[in-house]
Amino acid sequence: MKSVLQIGKKILLVLTIIAVIIAGTRSIGMGINIRTPKNGINVSFYVDINGSNQWINIYGKNIDNPVLLYLHGGPGSATSPIDYSFTRKWSDVYTVVTWDQRNVGKSFDKKNAADKITKDIMLADGKAMTEYIMKYMGKKKITLLGHSWGSMFGANLVLEYPQYYDAFIGTGQCVDIAENEERLYEEAKKWTEGDEEGKVLLSKWSPDKCDDTQALLARSEIMNRYGYGMMKDGRDYNIVATILFNPNYLVKDYISYVKNIETSMEPYMDFFAHGLYECSLLGKYDYKVPYYNINGDMDYQTNYEMACEYFEKVNAPDKKMYVMKGGTHGLLESRSEEFSGYVHDIAKRMASMK
Repeated sequence: MKSVLQIGKKILLVLTIIAVIIAGTRSIGMGINIRTPKNGINVSFYVDINGSNQWINIYGKNIDNPVLLYLHGGPGSATSPIDYSFTRKWSDVYTVVTWDQRNVGKSFDKKNAADKITKDIMLADGKAMTEYIMKYMGKKKITLLGHSWGSMFGANLVLEYPQYYDAFIGTGQCVDIAENEERLYEEAKKWTEGDEEGKVLLSKWSPDKCDDTQALLARSEIMNRYGYGMMKDGRDYNIVATILFNPNYLVKDYISYVKNIETSMEPYMDFFAHGLYECSLLGKYDYKVPYYNINGDMDYQTNYEMACEYFEKVNAPDKKMYVMKGGTHGLLESRSEEFSGYVHDIAKRMASMK
């Protein structure tokens, strides 16, 4: 009995030491990441956007730089646990605002959990957040950078309110959800030829099953199986360290994120299955601001060929397509250095036009 107690005490001591080391390491890492650059800005807070408290972080190395608002994908997939790891790579040329959209991530609020999500609500939120950022930062215009759903969201904002923006940058550009799913399905039928297991997966999914969780899982598994998965190249940063040293997340924030993710996603699943179709960009080609795309040529999550076809029809004061060879939908995370290089090129391009 004494021996068992001694072993238990040793285990407890080891676990305590490990916990102390992790806590100390986290404290140091967070302390570094929470610092404000000498001539810059690093603040996080909530903004009342149309009756909903929505969280933003503003980070930049020079307060005089142009402001860029990053629109995460989904819809409904907040990236605040990890996005600072790649958005800060743009912070020498832009003051970057990261935003957890309505009722997801750090913007989750129980009282708004059942709120319906519509195109009009999202556009109203985007407009209100843009106006707030412009006023807070003392800017007449800002740049939008949207990934996946964020690219469709951002394009619609720029088309609707061009007076607020000096450029649009779309990545993993989504053009039309219905045609996107049809094109993926046709490609998947080619991939599964001669592969019985692949055909079984394909039978579980079809373009009209956008609100079926099991079907969407099969869709994702199909792309992973044939080398087109979102994260086929992995991540070019350490995700454990990124989460551990996140300056904006306490342990309770992570618990809340995991606990509420299913509830927060429910209204967005309905939007994905129905309302997202209203956000189509087909037939909308006239932009009053420069239009830029950064896309992977192996992206089938949002169809690369469709993005190229759309780009060719776009009329804008300036436009350029940046292609990441062999890149899929997770290009922001899997090849963030290369992606950052394109963002820097766009910043120089815009500066030269002033």
